[in-house]
Amino acid sequence: MLYIVSTPIGNLGDITHRAVEVLKAVDLIACEDTRRTRILCSAYGIHNPLCSYYEYNKVVRGEYLCGLLKEGKSIALVSDAGTPGISDPGFSLIRSALEADIPVVSIPGPTALVSALSVSGFPANRFFFEGFLPVKSAARKKRLKELADLKATVVVYESPHRILASLDDMAGVLGKRPVAVVREVTKKFEEVLRGDAGSIADRLRRRHSPERAGLPVSAKEGPRPKGGFVVVF
Repeated sequence: MLYIVSTPIGNLGDITHRAVEVLKAVDLIACEDTRRTRILCSAYGIHNPLCSYYEYNKVVRGEYLCGLLKEGKSIALVSDAGTPGISDPGFSLIRSALEADIPVVSIPGPTALVSALSVSGFPANRFFFEGFLPVKSAARKKRLKELADLKATVVVYESPHRILASLDDMAGVLGKRPVAVVREVTKKFEEVLRGDAGSIADRLRRRHSPERAGLPVSAKEGPRPKGGFVVVF
């Protein structure tokens, strides 16, 4: 059996009792980063073997894991944080297991998109989850224009390296449309920044400016906000 186990997205206390029981009972835990999952396992006395399963080995490792499942082994699939299959390679293994008539069971729990949506202040009766926006600005703007026309709340993920560029593109496409940027959800420095995309980008730049950090104004890296970001509009 393949268990899809949701794990904390920041606060280790957010894991469910059922998730801990399953992780202790399976034959193997497949995870994106064994180092990160080992921290969780250590916190809850879970000593089962770990096996890496991530974007760049998902084909070969997926075949190996499906082979174990066909032999009758039970495997728990976890991501680095949150629910497997959402913006991670978990879908590939899940589909392969289903095609092999292997039972797949969900062990629900945390997910960043729902947590961010719940505190954003935007309607949640109808929403569209985009995942990560395109890396290149031109493609990102094109996609944002398409998303802006949807009659629903939109939720996107963004990395700390691209959040400012994405907010700049959002400002150009969305104008003064209200936006909520949720940073480090469930973690120690969790915060929600509200306003339009341009004003939020300005606030982040001032906060993380080279001058404020005590770096030369000419520092090539420029401002680098930290943490994981979920943007809702």
